[in-house]
Amino acid sequence: MARDKLLFLSSDQVSPRGETCRVSLNGTEVVYTLKRCRRRTIGMTIDSYGLTVSVPPRESLRWVESALRDKADWVIRKLAEWTNKKLIRLVWEEAAIFPLLGEPWQLTKAASGSLQMTPLKIKTETEDKQLTLPFTSPLTKSQIEELVMTWYGQKALSCFSERLMLFANKLGVPLPKLRLSRAKTQWGSCNAHSVIRLNWRLIQIPLPLVDYVVAHELSHLVEMNHSPAFWRTVESIYPDYQAARKELKMLG
Repeated sequence: MARDKLLFLSSDQVSPRGETCRVSLNGTEVVYTLKRCRRRTIGMTIDSYGLTVSVPPRESLRWVESALRDKADWVIRKLAEWTNKKLIRLVWEEAAIFPLLGEPWQLTKAASGSLQMTPLKIKTETEDKQLTLPFTSPLTKSQIEELVMTWYGQKALSCFSERLMLFANKLGVPLPKLRLSRAKTQWGSCNAHSVIRLNWRLIQIPLPLVDYVVAHELSHLVEMNHSPAFWRTVESIYPDYQAARKELKMLG
C-alpha cells in the first residue's frame, strides 16, 4: 500500500474498552485499540471495530509495536478487506439515515410534531412514499430503535412475501413459509419443511440482491445442496446470479 493514512476507527466505531493507539505499518498509519488483560501472549483481532490488540498487563508499548510490525503485511491486508466491505451501520438518532432497498430514508419531524420516514431522493411520488409514524419528538435512542425496527420488519415481510411469490411462480414450486431471521452470518436459509428464513437486513440493500437471495433459497426446494444442478436451477430464474453473489459478498 502507498503511504496513505488508514484511520480504521471512527467516532461511532471505537471499541467500548481499551486505549486508542496509533502505529506506522509499512508506511501506513493504523489506529488500533489496545486492551490489557490476563493473558500470556499477544492477541490480534480485526473486525468492524478495526484492529484490537490484547496484551499481558505489563507489556510495554514498544514491545506491542514491534509485534505489530512483525505482522504488518497481515494487518494491512485484513484491514483493507474490512474497509472494502460496505457495512451498514444504524444510528438511533432523529434525522439519522436508514437505508430501505438501497434508498436513503430519513427520520424527520413533521409539521404536526410527529415523526415521519421520508425518502431523501427526489422523486415525483415522494409525497406518497412518506410514512408518518405515531410518535412525537423527542425520543430516546431505545424508542427510535423500536420504531425503526418495527418499520423495517413490516417492510421486510411485505417485500419478501411479494418476491417469494414472484420467483416461486417462475420456478414452478409451491409458495414456502416465510420467517424473518436475525442470523449474523447468513442472508437466508431453507429447510426440508419448505420454510425459508430471510435475514431482515436484506430490506436495507437493493432489490436485485434481495431477489438473488430469494432465488437462491427457493432453488433449494429443488436441489437441497450446492451442486452444479443447484446453480443451474438458480440461473434458470436469476440469470445474473454470479454478479449478484459477488456484490453480496462485499456487503459482509
